[in-house]
Amino acid sequence: MTELTKPNHSPEPPSLDASHPLIVFDGVCVLCSGFVRMVVRLDRQDRFRFATAQSPFGEALFRQHGLRTDSYETNLVIIDGAAFMRLESLVAVMSELGWPWRAARLLLLLPRPLRNWLYERVAGNRYALFGRKDSCEIPSAELRARLIG
Repeated sequence: MTELTKPNHSPEPPSLDASHPLIVFDGVCVLCSGFVRMVVRLDRQDRFRFATAQSPFGEALFRQHGLRTDSYETNLVIIDGAAFMRLESLVAVMSELGWPWRAARLLLLLPRPLRNWLYERVAGNRYALFGRKDSCEIPSAELRARLIG
């Protein structure tokens, strides 16, 4: 097949380094970007890596996990090969940061339908509540060193 006749496939996401948890986030969402800045500040061991959902890498991961790529209403967190979404992604990240952040596990006591309902209320209104940027912001040097894709 020539270059012009090859089927147009979405890029496959590269394999991930399992020793580094990954957060794929909406790069234009003020709330999501603020969450990432908080994780960078609290992650004293520099374990977490980050990717914007708008990057080719982030989009490929969203597709791989059955998430929409036209509306980024959840963070995708991958820890030790396991994918977390919605409120569970927040709990997974906070658990990795140690005490007192690990106390976020208490949120898992809420029934899943209630957790999903709460998450969807915030996620669906995040731009109205917290704002939206026209494009992904220029990350700090510390975050830039931990960005993938």
